[in-house]
Amino acid sequence: MVTLIKTDSTHPDFHGLIIPLDKELQALYGEEQAFFDQFNKVNMIRHVVIAYNDGRPVGCGAIKEFDADTMEVKRMFVDRRFRGQGIALQVLSALEQWAGELGYKRCVLETGNKQKEAIRLYEKAGYRVIANYGQYVGVASSICMEKPIR
Repeated sequence: MVTLIKTDSTHPDFHGLIIPLDKELQALYGEEQAFFDQFNKVNMIRHVVIAYNDGRPVGCGAIKEFDADTMEVKRMFVDRRFRGQGIALQVLSALEQWAGELGYKRCVLETGNKQKEAIRLYEKAGYRVIANYGQYVGVASSICMEKPIR
């Protein structure tokens, strides 16, 4: 059974989950990943959701303010052994709900063009591709997406 908790980026289970996330991204993108790492710092993220399967941390995601109306989805990850069970969708939905409760109107995110599972997840959740924003403008391997949440 999967349970979700709301916490922040100081939670040790969150740190334990982003270690394999970073390893996966490094394996996919190699040296190019160094560019993205600078935008994935987790210190001071106040809104983190962690998924547990029978008490074991198996997935996570976070949101941080992008602008006055928008939260950016960050650090989405599910342990490979637990993928395909809808956990990522539950985490994403909880993050969107939390953003709405905080008064935000939309969520944006950036994912990589080699992360086909992630792209399918976001499309299934109602995200649509938009022009690359901010630091991702002109980055060919980046895919930016958005979803209205209210």
